[in-house]
Amino acid sequence: MDALECILTRRSVRQFDSNKKITHSEIEELLKAASYAPSAHNKQPWQFLVIEDKEIIKGFRQIQPWTSFAKDASCVIIICADTEVAFHREKEDEQWSFADIDRVRIGYIPTGSSNDMARDLQLPKDPLVILEQILACREPLKMDLGCLTYESISDQMSRQHSRELTRKRYFAVSAGIGYDAAVCEEALASKFKNVLNKIGLGKLTYLTIALKQLITTPKVTCEILLDEKTKIHLPKFLFVAGMIHKYEGGGFKFCPAADFQDGKLNICVVGNISKWLVLFALPTAFPGKHYRFEGIDHYTAEKLSIHTSAPLWVHTDGEVSMKSDAITITCEKEKIQLLK
Repeated sequence: MDALECILTRRSVRQFDSNKKITHSEIEELLKAASYAPSAHNKQPWQFLVIEDKEIIKGFRQIQPWTSFAKDASCVIIICADTEVAFHREKEDEQWSFADIDRVRIGYIPTGSSNDMARDLQLPKDPLVILEQILACREPLKMDLGCLTYESISDQMSRQHSRELTRKRYFAVSAGIGYDAAVCEEALASKFKNVLNKIGLGKLTYLTIALKQLITTPKVTCEILLDEKTKIHLPKFLFVAGMIHKYEGGGFKFCPAADFQDGKLNICVVGNISKWLVLFALPTAFPGKHYRFEGIDHYTAEKLSIHTSAPLWVHTDGEVSMKSDAITITCEKEKIQLLK
């Protein structure tokens, strides 16, 4: 029986064969399976008490009447919580930590309109097929994790920003500042995006807003620092994206050489190029041929620092919180364990 069949055919048992004796090896196997349950910060604050004495089992109903159906069971396992070991927040507003994210196995079923990570991983389009793969996976795929830090924060917040604003945000696919983030910010607040998504035309939202933002985006200078060594000055720029996967924005292959296991950011810089030339360059980004245009450049680094002459929108995996004029993006090697 595979995992999916086990889930779909699960039953709640209320009658037991009093002549059936479960072996100690079977009990140990059950306890091992139970110990794989997730827990906050992987503290595993549990203790298992195995009761095989029939008189003790029958006596449980004096404490809890709803346990009377267990009187004929071969054994009873009592799960106890160790409150001293369990994770506790020291403060009410303390954020959950990503420090132990590499100890968590993640299943991913794409449901959005862009699905850029699914495209790079070449996942099937049928969600049920993906679910079966997740449940059958024994060895997770290791992937890099990106981290963006706001070195400065402006007063201007996104229309869809979360209530909990933090200086550090993590991402799986890409993070960027400038034009692409401005498109994301407006698209997230668009009244028509959800409607178009339902009829499979969600990308039209981004296309319309992308053309509008291209016309209205301000001229801003940019200073880039790669791995604390290489400095790049841009007298004007459209956007800078630090990417772990090849695709961004619903299929744009901005970083065709990106490797999600090499511990490095692939960086796409759209700098000293006219807005109207961008109209010709953007379609070539779908197959990843945009670097033929002068002013569009590619770099790799483990750490990317960006300073702009004015605060601009910043995004992490398409989510926009606020504007900033100074950010740092880093890559943490093989931090994600993906069931695939």
